[in-house]
Amino acid sequence: MKRISCLCWALLCCIVLQAQIRGQEIRVVVSPDRADWVYGLNEKCTFTIRVVKAQNVLPGAVIDYELGPEMYPTETKTGVVLKDGTLTLRASMKKPGFLRCKVKAHVGGKTYEGLATAAYAPEELRPVSQLPDDFQAYWAETLQKARQLPLDPRMRLLPERCTATDNVYEVSFQTKPGGGRFYGILSIPKKEGKYPALLRVPGAGVRPYAGDTYTAPGRVITLEVGIHGIPVTLEQGVYDDLANGALSNYWTFRRDDRDAIYYNRVIVGALRAVDFICSLPQFNGKALGVTGSSQGGALSVITAALDSRVTFLAAVHPALCDHEAYFEQRACGWPHYFFYYGGADEKVRQVVRYYDTANFARFIRVPGWYSWGYNDEVCPPTSMYAAYNQIEAPKELHPYLETGHYWYQEQWDAWQAWIQEQLEK
Repeated sequence: MKRISCLCWALLCCIVLQAQIRGQEIRVVVSPDRADWVYGLNEKCTFTIRVVKAQNVLPGAVIDYELGPEMYPTETKTGVVLKDGTLTLRASMKKPGFLRCKVKAHVGGKTYEGLATAAYAPEELRPVSQLPDDFQAYWAETLQKARQLPLDPRMRLLPERCTATDNVYEVSFQTKPGGGRFYGILSIPKKEGKYPALLRVPGAGVRPYAGDTYTAPGRVITLEVGIHGIPVTLEQGVYDDLANGALSNYWTFRRDDRDAIYYNRVIVGALRAVDFICSLPQFNGKALGVTGSSQGGALSVITAALDSRVTFLAAVHPALCDHEAYFEQRACGWPHYFFYYGGADEKVRQVVRYYDTANFARFIRVPGWYSWGYNDEVCPPTSMYAAYNQIEAPKELHPYLETGHYWYQEQWDAWQAWIQEQLEK
């Protein structure tokens, strides 16, 4: 027993030590010369580059840098020695967009990265992507056909996940003929009554889901869905195998076919999730929000645009924005269909217009909360602004300048607070 206790204590110490690893001693700091990182067209932005160790400038660091519009740098240099640990670069933009300075420092055989991205008249950005003449008609018909298939909802109580205030279930329902089922985690307050509801739609990837019992415990119905037609309570290894195998790059599947592209059943599934929520006897028929980030940010916009029962949305760094910006050498949104996957394919170009967040944004009619960072390299701010500027409904934009494709704690807290406020209306 003594030996087992010693082994357990050693294991615990290892876990604690690992949990304490945080950040890096050496950092690359790139700073624009304006606190808000915003400039007028043709105004010069001065980026100051510093390589610091333990918060002091590190002389003799060697850097590579890129400077220019995001995704399309116009100036690149390698092997620049910073004798005093600093360097300043100046540039400007003639057109609306974002000017990025990205730096890699090589110190002690390791590489460290830093970047900053200056905004140039972002409120003037408009999408390059074209709106098909039959865009609304296509989606109305697609959803009408899908809803001819009964939901056939199934619910399985998960006792180990239930809380003092909420019952938690794994649920599934049908999406469309030949589209399989959607799975998710549903949380319903235990106390008898009628409640508002929140739909959480997922970012890209293949993973299990825990559900949401934290937004408003005992006061709201929440449904967190997966998009891949498989249960969301399996072992992690199942999802890893799918992500590296059958579902690798799923966002590219059948992208030359408007009705068979992977996101067709995903979007339909998100709308059937709204159908499922509205079928619950505990739903109050009033506040119904949808929220998510990245792919989930796009699905939040799309779901709100297509279903009038949605009363608000909150989208963080939304993906799928302005695919066709590529053709004007301007930053396009994830998954960068043309930048990474085959260039100027006309058939694909015609199809993805029906799956562009910027086109759905035109039809938003409910209040929305939006947030992203200027340093996002996955969903470039140029693409997100192009979509955001199409929205005519009440909207709030909360940029967190330094963030990339992640949140600051303050950003997360503001996001949750706004959602809670909407649910209480």
